[in-house]
Amino acid sequence: MVESLSTRQAGAQSQVMVNSFIQSVYNWMAVGLALTGGVAYYVSQSPSLMGLIFGNQLVFFGLIIAELGLVVYLSARVQKIEASTATGLFVLYAALNGLTLSFIFLAYTGASIASTFFICAGTFVACSVYGMITKRDLTSIGGFMSMGLIGIIIATVVNMFIKSSAMNMIISYVGVIVFVGLTAYDTQKLKHMALTQPAGLEAGVIRKGAIIGALSLYLDFINLFLMLLRIFGTSRD
Repeated sequence: MVESLSTRQAGAQSQVMVNSFIQSVYNWMAVGLALTGGVAYYVSQSPSLMGLIFGNQLVFFGLIIAELGLVVYLSARVQKIEASTATGLFVLYAALNGLTLSFIFLAYTGASIASTFFICAGTFVACSVYGMITKRDLTSIGGFMSMGLIGIIIATVVNMFIKSSAMNMIISYVGVIVFVGLTAYDTQKLKHMALTQPAGLEAGVIRKGAIIGALSLYLDFINLFLMLLRIFGTSRD
């Protein structure tokens, strides 16, 4: 009886730790999305900032390279840097992403951006819930979707030169499928990460895990939103 009670208590404590970790991941993801959206809207209201970013290729591509560098550095070095540094880099990346995504407020109507955001949020939540509750191992799906992501990147680069509207739409539809799958896969990975965390981990280590998890889901959400926006968005032209 005592052993059974102790087992139940340990299980309850483990579930509390899992819930706390998952909540932290989604909280930081929400912070990143809010910061990106706020910065993007603010910049879109400033003709001088828009001119600086999109009127100068050196600045624009410099921002893109900085964003890629931050993601690579944070993913590769997260175990060796302080939790506060990891947090700061994530916040910086979200802000820089807001600078380069500010164009959507000029390219699409506000109503279509808002409606697409809610469609994306609903889709994202459904995929996250599936990834959280399913007993199916999504590892193979994650690998397949990662290959699809590479294909999307290559096709996007090629389409920059041929500028085919048909290919652009195909990329968008395939992209939705890919990021729907990656959202479910990344959520399941986070669940497993939370369940396998050893007891007594330092708060800083847990924070860094939450930041990396938030970055993965943030990227899934942003890319899913952009793909959906290309499909459902109403151009201002």
